[in-house]
Amino acid sequence: MATDPPLIEFQNVTVRRGSRDVLDGVTLSIAQGENVAILGPNGSGKSTLVKAIARDLCPVCKPEPWSLRILGSDRWDLFDLRNRLGLVSNDWMRMCTRDYSAFEIVLSGFFGSVGVWPNHAVSAEMRRKAREVLELLEIPHLAERTTEEVSSGEARRILIARALVHDPQTLILDEPASSLDLRAARELREILRKLAAGGIGIVMVTHHLPDIIPEMRRVVAIRDGHIHGDGPKERLLTAATLGGLFGIPVEVLKRGGYYHVL
Repeated sequence: MATDPPLIEFQNVTVRRGSRDVLDGVTLSIAQGENVAILGPNGSGKSTLVKAIARDLCPVCKPEPWSLRILGSDRWDLFDLRNRLGLVSNDWMRMCTRDYSAFEIVLSGFFGSVGVWPNHAVSAEMRRKAREVLELLEIPHLAERTTEEVSSGEARRILIARALVHDPQTLILDEPASSLDLRAARELREILRKLAAGGIGIVMVTHHLPDIIPEMRRVVAIRDGHIHGDGPKERLLTAATLGGLFGIPVEVLKRGGYYHVL
């Protein structure tokens, strides 16, 4: 019986930035449809891992065997790959904070651009899909407002809507709750739970435990470019493991399916 290839499959992958190996011999596999939190302190290599998945950064060629496959393939058209993954990053957030309406930003997801350009042929089906994902993200009222006018939480949802226009199998989220206040972070978590319940896989990079929604049952911990731990969150989100990961003594509290650190 045939089985689906993993969403991502790293074998002994090293990524160098400048003179430093930011990822060093990383081996990691995540299944399609799996909800996973990638947790670690600042500078641990989390965002570099996302850039390697999106092929913004390439692994170092080494004499020992290594491979990096996405959905079973090691070669991709980048536009096709990023549409299949639904990447939402702080880099894209900065690029999309422009004098374009939310509706235009979402539509531009069909073209891999920021905003809709005169040479873009926008179909009625594209417009219908853009309205549909704005409804799904519960922000149709923002359609005519620019991303410069909305709150940080609203802007995050616009960017997620942009990523959803191609019906990606998985969303790759790089610290999506960064800079959000308590209410906006809670609203974003509820939206992510809604998407996960609808069958969209979510792989989230974070250093903040409350970002890890109950549907994420697996945690991959990264420290200094290495996998520090990988397994069920009940085993990874403990005082001993988190203390070692972040280098400080901590206490862990679980409430309502969420974890908090003291």
